[in-house]
Amino acid sequence: MDSLMTKPNFDIASIDWSKSDGLVPAVVQDARTLRVLMLGYVNPEALRKTLETGLVTFYSRTKQRLWQKGETSGHVLNLRDIKIDCDNDTLLMLVDPVGPTCHNGTTSCFGDEFPPSLATLAELAAVIHQRRMNPESGSYTAKLFADGLTRIAQKVGEEGVETALAGATRAPNLREEAADLFYHLFVLLEASDLDWMDVMKVLQGRADKKK
Repeated sequence: MDSLMTKPNFDIASIDWSKSDGLVPAVVQDARTLRVLMLGYVNPEALRKTLETGLVTFYSRTKQRLWQKGETSGHVLNLRDIKIDCDNDTLLMLVDPVGPTCHNGTTSCFGDEFPPSLATLAELAAVIHQRRMNPESGSYTAKLFADGLTRIAQKVGEEGVETALAGATRAPNLREEAADLFYHLFVLLEASDLDWMDVMKVLQGRADKKK
């Protein structure tokens, strides 16, 4: 994704820089999975650089200079959105990461051991997208895309019936059948050039109407 086309407008002057000697913490969160990736610090110059380039840049307290994340590894953070907290002294940066964020090779600087969550669905969707864009030999997902939309839709129907039957008969494999249905539905969405977040937006709209 081209970060220059997605960089947000943000008023640097809205930040209260006086509280921490010109530095404010920036929590970095994956825009797709919502997983917290790291914590860094920015000064006005680092934030301006981030907004100008669309690539997250911090101020390194150790090196005493600006530091673009991924400047040596290539594992950059493409800025999608930026928000400020209620006290105007902490930032939340939503990003599209390229590669692992942590220098130790993990997705997050807080490790990769997280309980199942919405991030799990987002990661599933990301893997399915990659299998579509870069088919791998022996991949069932790649084979589904090669078989075409009609076959994918047929599989969703088959898995839906199997899930319904498992539920109706109180079968012990209901969870497994439901997981198969989720997976094939995500493949269908990808094949239809839709994202699972498009479905979430519909659900959110319906929930808002019932408030």
